[in-house]
Amino acid sequence: MAPPPAPPPRALLIAADPAFLADLQAQSGVGLILLEQATGNAHALRLLRRTSYDVVLTSPNSAIAEDLALLYEMQHVRPGVKVIVLAPSATPEEVIASLRAHAFACFTAPFPMTELAEMVQLALQSPHWKDGLHVVSARPDWLSLRVDCRRLAADRLVRFLSELAQDLPDVTRDDLLSAFREIALNAMEHGAGFAPDQVIEVTAVRTQRSIVYYVKDPGPGFSPDELPHAAVSNPPDDPLAHAEKRAELGLRPGGFGLLIASRVVDEFLYSEKANEVLLIKHTS
Repeated sequence: MAPPPAPPPRALLIAADPAFLADLQAQSGVGLILLEQATGNAHALRLLRRTSYDVVLTSPNSAIAEDLALLYEMQHVRPGVKVIVLAPSATPEEVIASLRAHAFACFTAPFPMTELAEMVQLALQSPHWKDGLHVVSARPDWLSLRVDCRRLAADRLVRFLSELAQDLPDVTRDDLLSAFREIALNAMEHGAGFAPDQVIEVTAVRTQRSIVYYVKDPGPGFSPDELPHAAVSNPPDDPLAHAEKRAELGLRPGGFGLLIASRVVDEFLYSEKANEVLLIKHTS
């Protein structure tokens, strides 16, 4: 006899209006999720006491302070519960508070529905997750973390950094964070072999005239002039030459990180061993 089909993943959405719910359900993959609704925070806690949800989304209409108070209560009821914080707006201090509270992710209006749906699905794909973002020092203008060498941790960190850079034009912010993500993944892959017990060090600094991202991996470093597996080394007449080399080495598709970063940021600096990288983007 064939085993019974696995139940669909469960998500709980708190106090969202019909338009928000319809927009979220229209996103790719969300239709496969059993998405239940709570009328408010008290109702959500009652539901959580009797049902285990794979992810909880706070109300898109409630303030961060209210959401974090609820998050702590939910963590008491269901230790390890994955909570995506939604809010109309957030200050840098509130984004950092969400990070310290071990929120899975944080989104503010106007909500990027495609990205939100993708984050929900990342949460659903991580049933035994542990928070891989370890805050070392946090101020609105200086955030330092140790980050587990897992793609999930990189994706979650990018989301928090995106909220901290909400004042940038959308294109500038998206390009800058794409460059950062590639550099972070390079550090995880080449510096730590994606070993989940290893960490990279990340610092994000905001000055009056720039954004600075610092990434350090635990590896021995490399020579920037000898990177046949990276797009930055391709000859002008063969922009995908590195792809064949990556396949030979068994590396993930990609290799565009250094090239993307060098074109997006204003300054791109290596340490002597090249296991430390500075990305500097001028904002004025």
